[in-house]
Amino acid sequence: MTLIDVAVPVPLRQTFTYTHTGPLEAGVRVTVPFGNRALVGIVVGKVDAAEYSDKLKPVSTILDSTPVISGGLMAACRWLWQYYHHSPGEVLHTALPVRLRKGEAATFAPEIWYTPTTSGAQTNPATLSRAPKQMACLETLQAESMNESMLKESYSAAIIKSLTDKGLIKSYEDEPQPSERSWLAHWEVSAKPVPDPQQAVAIAAINQQAGKFAPFLLEGVTGSGKTEVYLQAIEPVLQAGKQVLILVPEIGLTPQTVARFAKRFNCEVGVLHSQITDKARLNVWLKARTGQTGIIIGTRSAIFTPLKYPGMIIVDEEHDESFKQQDGLRYHARDLATMRARLEQVPLVLGTATPSLETLNNALTKRYQHLQLTQRAAGATATRQHVLDVKDQPMRFGLAEGTLTLMRQHIDQGNQILVFVNRRGYAPALICHHCGHTETCHSCERPFTVHKAHRRLQCHHCAATRPMPFSCEQCGSKELVTAGVGTEQLEQGLSQLFPDAAQVRIDSDSVRGKDKLQSTLDAINQRQYQILVGTQILSKGHHFPHVTLVVVLDSDGALFSADFRAAEKLAQLVTQLAGRAGRASKPGEMWLQTHNPDHPLLQDLIHNGYGHFARHALLERQMAQLPPFAAQIVVRAEAFDGQQAFDFLMQSGGILQAHQVNLVGPLPSLIEKRQGRFRFMLLLQSAQRKQIHEALRLALPGISALPLAAKVRWSVDVDPTDFS
Repeated sequence: MTLIDVAVPVPLRQTFTYTHTGPLEAGVRVTVPFGNRALVGIVVGKVDAAEYSDKLKPVSTILDSTPVISGGLMAACRWLWQYYHHSPGEVLHTALPVRLRKGEAATFAPEIWYTPTTSGAQTNPATLSRAPKQMACLETLQAESMNESMLKESYSAAIIKSLTDKGLIKSYEDEPQPSERSWLAHWEVSAKPVPDPQQAVAIAAINQQAGKFAPFLLEGVTGSGKTEVYLQAIEPVLQAGKQVLILVPEIGLTPQTVARFAKRFNCEVGVLHSQITDKARLNVWLKARTGQTGIIIGTRSAIFTPLKYPGMIIVDEEHDESFKQQDGLRYHARDLATMRARLEQVPLVLGTATPSLETLNNALTKRYQHLQLTQRAAGATATRQHVLDVKDQPMRFGLAEGTLTLMRQHIDQGNQILVFVNRRGYAPALICHHCGHTETCHSCERPFTVHKAHRRLQCHHCAATRPMPFSCEQCGSKELVTAGVGTEQLEQGLSQLFPDAAQVRIDSDSVRGKDKLQSTLDAINQRQYQILVGTQILSKGHHFPHVTLVVVLDSDGALFSADFRAAEKLAQLVTQLAGRAGRASKPGEMWLQTHNPDHPLLQDLIHNGYGHFARHALLERQMAQLPPFAAQIVVRAEAFDGQQAFDFLMQSGGILQAHQVNLVGPLPSLIEKRQGRFRFMLLLQSAQRKQIHEALRLALPGISALPLAAKVRWSVDVDPTDFS
């Protein structure tokens, strides 16, 4: 009997040994007994010897003839569970599509195709002239049969059903015919602009490093043509039959990016994000694994896509916080992309206008090659940035009179305006005008946000909701007033202030639903709206050629945060927002409303730009011995009984203290209570990354064995980016 090492999806930081009649390849899925359950596990290797081998259970079923995870991806997963001190089984299952986690076959599902019936082939489409879309669909299928996904890109399910019911078309199933490097069969590069000198240097530098690990920071001001650099840099990679994996931070950026890449290379682009179906995700995953798809574009989890012919990895907007998973396996997709590129021996391009301080430090210390684009493309001018002192100014819906005057000027010129407020809903609090009581979520001890359109209060920390009260629960008064301004209230107020200007609100409430965000963005670029009201969704990489004014309502909150990263995040947000204006021939300007116009952070950003701020911030971090000049790991604990969480971290700290590591805490998280649980954290810090990881590795068995470990919810967060 061969002893097989299997990773099982349970929250234990170990693998488990089973027996089998012969060896099994690493990366093959098997079903194994685990307690009274049967689980899908993944083979990670074989074991030479094991204690109690006569009591080991055998593998129940072998699900794959070849590994589903292999090569560089398997090596990256090994690094992942070691570096993030996580369960191997949970890491490997995270790397698989949902259907494979459930034990389904790693094969393509039969495709549904549509073709005319005998009657349909003989029917003149003109007879359907009263239903022009049905007529066009029948004409299309008379020319060529099409699979369901392609047909539904142009015609709705209702049109297809109508033609089927009329007996004019029929569907049939067909096994897909895999074709490796299929993009080369109809290779065609559409017209492309001539790169400017800085773009040309960047493209040449990246292309010179083909076939080996070479990390690049492409630091380009907003609107400088970073995407064009990506397009021209990957052209020789695709032509050589290699695949390219591109990560974007938001689902909203995916459609415009996909369309641009598909149009340039006349090829299918694999798309991976949370809104596609499990079937579609498996299909893209399999096409990438078998080398059928040349370009894969996706959000954070797309970094787990297997590549048969890896050629390059690109991380767009590498600074974005959404690349860091904040629960479960708390990995950072940018850091995993770096490791994958090293293991696959391919170039890595990290593109952004506002690099994270970690990435910028790697570039300044020559670990990464630093490519800079300092000029906007097509002659566009840089956005002029200003601060507006709102002290003692009358405010209307959160807007100062000076801001309203500016907005009227831009509206009268026929331009678009972007108004940013980082609070969705109507108002961040509901207060009794008589006694001052604030309606509060009892689970989080935070004020409810008012959502007036639905007449509900919602907690944005735990998602709890309740109907809008008619009277104060404390004193019974009916004089309830809102405090603060959210996107909903701002939209309502602007419609009163500028009734002649069409406006649209873009936040996570208003763009729910498939393709809603993309259709709204298309409408904006078709100039159907003059005023855009939104949250951070609007700050990320969108191209608005007609926006000439950006207004930021409240830039003061982050100036006094307890989080040492708050200044960096604010600087990135302000710079990205400024980049939405003046991207075409029209010059743009940005105004930040603030009660602290002389704050050094704002003054540095306005007068010197993000690059100067970031380099100065790095010096501050170095003097304070904070990341990237120190490594940090946070052990978090939460419980309904706050004392238990605190005591657990105190005992954990005692175990860690024996391994000579700097500890801070236990101390409350920035949001101390959420969903009824009290939350605390213990911060480990060291100038030596290896030392802090080794200390935690040695301490974890003892921490896991603590009696309180089973009574509290606890986790390990390596390289934390958020202390809330």
